[in-house]
Amino acid sequence: MTVGALIDHLSTLDRTAPVRLAFNPFFPMAHRAGEVVEARDENGKPVVFLADSGDQLGPLPPQVAVRLTWQEPTVAPARPRRRTTRPSTGQ
Repeated sequence: MTVGALIDHLSTLDRTAPVRLAFNPFFPMAHRAGEVVEARDENGKPVVFLADSGDQLGPLPPQVAVRLTWQEPTVAPARPRRRTTRPSTGQ
């Protein structure tokens, strides 16, 4: 689904309804967006759900998980320089 298609679909719904997504921050994976469903919450107010299409695309990019505050920013530890081998002479 593209942003344009999502906007077209959402424009037919109640503009004050919150959008809720269900994902697992402990195993963040990227998924394609699927169906958009309007329902009512426990107070009878409209709410919109955006479903996963079932297409798992792979791990969520780390910068996205950080922006969602699902992960702390990390920096790879410095690695010591590897020793190089010298060609032996006389063989």
